Amino acid sequence: MVTTQDTRDDVRAGIVSAATQLLREKGANAVTTRAVAQAAGVQAPTIYRLFGDKDGLIDAVAEHVMATYVSGKSVAADGDPVADLRAGWRAHVEFGLTNPELYALIAARGSGTPSRATIAGLDVLRRRVRRLATAGLLRVDEERALMMIHSAGNGTILTLLGMPTGQRDLGLGEAMLDAVLTSILATTPATPDTTTNAVAVTFATVLPDLPGLTDAERALMAEWLHRSLTHQTP
Repeated sequence: MVTTQDTRDDVRAGIVSAATQLLREKGANAVTTRAVAQAAGVQAPTIYRLFGDKDGLIDAVAEHVMATYVSGKSVAADGDPVADLRAGWRAHVEFGLTNPELYALIAARGSGTPSRATIAGLDVLRRRVRRLATAGLLRVDEERALMMIHSAGNGTILTLLGMPTGQRDLGLGEAMLDAVLTSILATTPATPDTTTNAVAVTFATVLPDLPGLTDAERALMAEWLHRSLTHQTP
């Protein structure tokens, strides 16, 4: 039995597919609400009803393209946390270079609420950074490490996309990651650092699970750790 929800999902999938095809064949500028509606065989109000606005449609396209891409990739989430981060970084840069028009669309959103695809990517990166912290490998707090890696990754992709394909320095991604790791890692993975910053960052990862403390006490301790790390980090 075909339900209203089935029909809605089919229409939504058709719109996302049409927008994705327009993006790949004609570029980011071709993905307008009117063009997508025409390609999908629906009225423009249908797009607004299902996606809210053009940004919502872009989010859906980004999620669709990323899901398709990720399904063909395998990035280990165990073992050496630094190797895991490197694998994720390489996959992210490769995705950006493989889907330049999608990156252009996401960048065109400007300031404001980040796309759902960006938020999902940050969640994955946050888990990788947490593994570094838990292993005692960070000498900056987790949020600083997260933002440094995220900024460097996006900057690398946009820089490479701004170059003619034949002139791109494909070693730039690894060089940028090495520079970031030099700034955020306390030491090599084989020998966890025991300096004050590294210990404070590692301690922060277990703070939520410490017994015998109230939520207010945990919040206060987290504030103290953050303040200490902020003052000690160059």
